[in-house]
Amino acid sequence: MAKRAPLTRDAIVAAGIGLADHDGLARLSMRSLATALGVEAMSLYHHVRDKDDLLDGMVDVVFGLMHLPEVGGDWRDQMRARAESAREVLKAHPWALGLVDSRSHPGPATLVHHDAVLGCLRAGGFSVPMAGHAFALLDAHLYGFVTQELALPFDDGDDLAAVAADVGAAMPVDVLPHLAEFMHHALRPGYRFGAEFGYGLELILEALEARRTGGDAPRR
Repeated sequence: MAKRAPLTRDAIVAAGIGLADHDGLARLSMRSLATALGVEAMSLYHHVRDKDDLLDGMVDVVFGLMHLPEVGGDWRDQMRARAESAREVLKAHPWALGLVDSRSHPGPATLVHHDAVLGCLRAGGFSVPMAGHAFALLDAHLYGFVTQELALPFDDGDDLAAVAADVGAAMPVDVLPHLAEFMHHALRPGYRFGAEFGYGLELILEALEARRTGGDAPRR
């Protein structure tokens, strides 16, 4: 019989991520985690204080998987790479989407990531308040888009065509002319809803650059 590897915090956190990826966060408990590791639940508490501590560790791993902005690099390139990387990480670990900004005891990778984002923006010429505005706006686009992307009842392609057919059958085109027009556009070859992420990101980066060079005050 193979000897079981020693139980460590890293192993526990990795197992928690695996369970959350497979079963969802709602089904993750200290008991289910212990069962997956083949140990008694009480043995976990030698390495993690409680479930919140476990979640802190899991979120920290997720931040460690994202692109770490290079302070001093071109801020737009770095924010673009960070957003695109974070989108892919969050799609791979969707349970993390509602947790990334919720931790009251963030881990080292989380803190380093946030410091690098702010440092990159500051080095790129943003004032402290404007760096905060930019960070919040970029994250709102990132988290909001991934939330929408994961919730959509279709993938690009055949699934989208089936949804469009169902909607069209439920409501005559003359009642919903604009929706029908857009669906016709979306069903053309080459359309991908996921491409809207990059389009929106570029608009935000362009607007932030204009604000960075033109002054911080919002225009009314």
